[in-house]
Amino acid sequence: MSIPVVEGRRFRLGKYEVVGQPIPQSAHMLRYTVFVDGIRIGALASVPTESDCRFLEHPPAVPPLKIYSVIYRPGRPKKGTVRPTDKAITPPVLELPHEIELPRSRDSE
Repeated sequence: MSIPVVEGRRFRLGKYEVVGQPIPQSAHMLRYTVFVDGIRIGALASVPTESDCRFLEHPPAVPPLKIYSVIYRPGRPKKGTVRPTDKAITPPVLELPHEIELPRSRDSE
């Protein structure tokens, strides 16, 4: 028994031609490929609108990446703040009750 497959679709949205083809191993989903003057500009898994097609044809400009640095801290400290010390903060030591056994690794056996 084979999975019933949806038929492909072909339609126009303004100057864009959209061709819907069945996605392999899917019963009801189509991949919509968008063309302008016979040139493929992109594909979507949902039915595109004309604004989606315009976005595929002319995507917005992406700003350049800003290099992240751990040292980078924007702004200035407020008046009266104390600088953090250079000493490493040690975590508090907790006393364990005597009846608790800690798990041992297999390597130590």
